[in-house]
Amino acid sequence: MIALLEFSVLNFRSFFTKRSISFVASSIKDEPRENVVSFDRVKYLRTSAVYGANSSGKTNLLLAMGAMTLMVKESAKLNDGDNLPYDPFALSTLSRTKPTMFEVTFIVGNQKFRYGYEFNEERITSEWLYNSTTKSAKETVLFVRTLDGIAINEDIFKEGIGLEVKTNDNRLFVSLVAQLGGEDTISKKVMSFFRDFNVISGLTDYGYHDITKNIFLTEADEAKGAMNLFKELQLGFSEIMAKELKEENGKTEINIYTRHPVYTRNGRIKRNMYFNMDYMESAGSKKLFELAGPIINTLLKGKVLVIDELDAKMHPLISRHIVDIFNNPEKNPKNAQLIFSTHDTHLLSSSVLRRDQIWFTEKDEREETDVYSMKDILLPDGSKPRSDSNLEKNYIMGRYGAIPFILNN
Repeated sequence: MIALLEFSVLNFRSFFTKRSISFVASSIKDEPRENVVSFDRVKYLRTSAVYGANSSGKTNLLLAMGAMTLMVKESAKLNDGDNLPYDPFALSTLSRTKPTMFEVTFIVGNQKFRYGYEFNEERITSEWLYNSTTKSAKETVLFVRTLDGIAINEDIFKEGIGLEVKTNDNRLFVSLVAQLGGEDTISKKVMSFFRDFNVISGLTDYGYHDITKNIFLTEADEAKGAMNLFKELQLGFSEIMAKELKEENGKTEINIYTRHPVYTRNGRIKRNMYFNMDYMESAGSKKLFELAGPIINTLLKGKVLVIDELDAKMHPLISRHIVDIFNNPEKNPKNAQLIFSTHDTHLLSSSVLRRDQIWFTEKDEREETDVYSMKDILLPDGSKPRSDSNLEKNYIMGRYGAIPFILNN
């Protein structure tokens, strides 16, 4: 099993000061209780939502997660001298003199890890890895990297011994050790988390459309799960058929067809007609089809999925149904996690999300993004938002911040 517990970012796009978002359940007694997973001494959340005005930094927060994941997975492929994806805060004279920092705390099996690194355009300036068991809060250092070198705990992180000198300035040590350090190692466990930690956009498919197409061509269990989802949402088609076609250039393309009944005047089904998904289905149906592959794969494998703009092109009831699936222990028995940004205020309900599952992004007077949880908000009277209050109405009225300010001339 894997679980995401916390993510932090510093000096990346609209983030200048270090900001963190936590997916650990707090001690509040909010319902629904089933939204929380209890594992040993750790309690974490199945879903988390990020709200905020346009240009407040929601997307940048999720992009930071994606940037960290991609760097870890691709680092070992870099050649000496290749530039790193350094994208610091643009509105400060100091930002380009400081590194970007990403840090993540997560669980793999019964081990908890805290891993992070700092970098500029040319090199990794620092890197660290700590771990503990899920039953203990006491951390053990596995390695620490600075500009002076890499210090290894040789009793525990033996796989890294001797690989310090093979680590180029622009490569992450943990990625290199995982590549060269043998099987069933600590670094392999760290990499397994990043392989199952996926960040996608709800606005564009970025290639994951093909994931769903391949599922319907080759993955029977995942295709069945996706089809069940479509039937629950009553999208109008009763079957999906995948056909692999070979083009003139030798490449293959998968076409998806949906089956629709053709009715007689008195309402009887006369025959079936097949629609090409790419050309004849609605934008909402195509969007849901694109997301279905990553969603079902995440649920079946117990992964972590991050979706920017989950509600784009979809009816609010559909995005709510997706969130409800992840929050339901029976439909999500492997405790997969969903983190998403959204403008859908219908999800701001104590019947859907606890207060510690709701996060906001907001920019300050210097255009820096802040991230805060609903459970930590202090209202003007000194109280905190109540779980039984009208969360949606209060958010739209501006009581929690993180909304656009519109000038009336």
